[in-house]
Amino acid sequence: MAQELGRVVFSRDRYARSWSLGDRKAPVCRTPILMQLSGDPELETFLSPFSSVTDMNIPSTLTISSKAPLSPPDFSGNSPNFESFIGHVLPPSLEEANAGEPAGSGQLLPVSWQRLSHDKSLLDSNLNPSIIVLVDSVQLASQAGKLVKAIHVLKNKFPGSLLWTPGIGGPDNAAVLNWFGVDIFDLSRSRMCNSAGVILSENGPRMPVESMGEIASIEVQIQHWKQSIASIKSNLKNGTLRSLVDKQSLNSPNLVEHLRVHDKICSQQEGLLSSHVDSEKILDCSSPNTLNDPVVNEWCDFISNQYTAPEGLDNVLILLPCSARKPYRLSKSHGRFIRAINSNSCHEVMVTSPLGLVPRDLEEIWPASHYDIPVTGDWTNDELIRTQTMLDSLLSRHNYNVVINHSSMKLDAGNVELIETRTGLSAGSSDALENLSKTVKEALQRFKVPNRKNNHSLMDTFSSISRKQLKNDKWLDGVSIRGKPPFWRLEKDNLQIAIWSIDRRGFSFSKSAIEILHQNSALSRVFIKSGPKLKGDIFFSNIEAFDSDIKAGNDILVYQDDLPVGLARAVAPAWEWPITGGRLAKTHQRL
Repeated sequence: MAQELGRVVFSRDRYARSWSLGDRKAPVCRTPILMQLSGDPELETFLSPFSSVTDMNIPSTLTISSKAPLSPPDFSGNSPNFESFIGHVLPPSLEEANAGEPAGSGQLLPVSWQRLSHDKSLLDSNLNPSIIVLVDSVQLASQAGKLVKAIHVLKNKFPGSLLWTPGIGGPDNAAVLNWFGVDIFDLSRSRMCNSAGVILSENGPRMPVESMGEIASIEVQIQHWKQSIASIKSNLKNGTLRSLVDKQSLNSPNLVEHLRVHDKICSQQEGLLSSHVDSEKILDCSSPNTLNDPVVNEWCDFISNQYTAPEGLDNVLILLPCSARKPYRLSKSHGRFIRAINSNSCHEVMVTSPLGLVPRDLEEIWPASHYDIPVTGDWTNDELIRTQTMLDSLLSRHNYNVVINHSSMKLDAGNVELIETRTGLSAGSSDALENLSKTVKEALQRFKVPNRKNNHSLMDTFSSISRKQLKNDKWLDGVSIRGKPPFWRLEKDNLQIAIWSIDRRGFSFSKSAIEILHQNSALSRVFIKSGPKLKGDIFFSNIEAFDSDIKAGNDILVYQDDLPVGLARAVAPAWEWPITGGRLAKTHQRL
């Protein structure tokens, strides 16, 4: 049997993952890691568990040797050890040409741009390498979009593999590359800088400050690598890697370009993002790059093209400013807005960046409840265009009679009557609040809008959330709401089928909900293999099929022999599911 690398995902965020290598109960190290090359000083195993040599033969052979016991099942002896032909690699610019000299396959998989374009053996469903080497990474990095596209293809085709991009990594770009999906780096650029007497730091190459005793030794270069890798691991575990990536991308124009291409590709990727996150997670929107973040794009697309206001609320639309505190209604400013409005019959929508518009009925869910942005009171042209476009779409799909604008943004309501209530005043000033209260009261009287019952408003909110987080809200038909805020119980036929989880900011379903969710096709699905009844969690080894739109955090219906048998909560998004080791979903209800 071929040696394999024992690996399981320790932490993840989109394409960025930290893999535990070796015995999952006592891992030797966690990625990202360094590959030790010929001529490198000896590196600690926790930093570099592999060494690599490329011979000078034609075709060249790449050898990767383990420095620690990393092979299941017994994890004894330094293994695995891999060897593979690199093949004939042409420049990426000659993408129409076929190199003709095939590279090797197996647990070590060398890949080039030409091979991705021409080698049909890569489509073999049985191919599941431990390590992939993008051998022409240096050349791809200098050509617009090609590096990111190659990485994207490889991560989706081989989600269970570690990826090495030789020659391009450094402490100044490792976070960005890890965000793309790169797991293994090397000292090539650091050694070049060392030869030139330059320090390759987390902020890019720089001359040593001799007055502070700095020298450009290889030991110093390695220390900067350790700091960079530690930052990546810490931020990835805490869910803040994207913030580090945004900062690091500013180290070079090429990194900014690569990140924009990556964000564009990811915005078109199904089953990549999360539907729910930890309550402590913050979406840091300090960087202008946030406008292109796939999480933000997904939200804007949903509000623009799929969102519908609760029934009966498409009459009076009130645009309000956001607040630092989330959800908005818990802030002092929104407490004053709510008291001034004094009605639950208006559709309240917050104007904010980078999300554009956030309806009150969706303010408690990701990402609306988790983002943080510096507030200056000024709007960029991009922010203005995005918000206006979203408002145009919202107005075109509803029948509002009037728009009351209490935000700071100057917006156009088209053919719908628009009333400004601030006229240069602070949103929370007594005069502005009085204008808001008077305008709302007059609009409700003018259009004869009746008040709604509070339980009706709460059900509307849950319906809106369900349409965003689940497939539909049909499962709520005939459901009654019990309890006190924020601990709501959802019951049907005197059975509790779900609770509203304030920590999860979503629904937590009971066993009684399984059949209801099944009948209404409310959740994404996974089909497990026939055989023993569902007992444990979901792994790729027991999966027969699954829906491609599964997001991390999603509740999913588990089927066996085409019958619903339980509920599970996705740990990993759908793109990882084909052949990624470790738990993919945690089962929490079983019939």
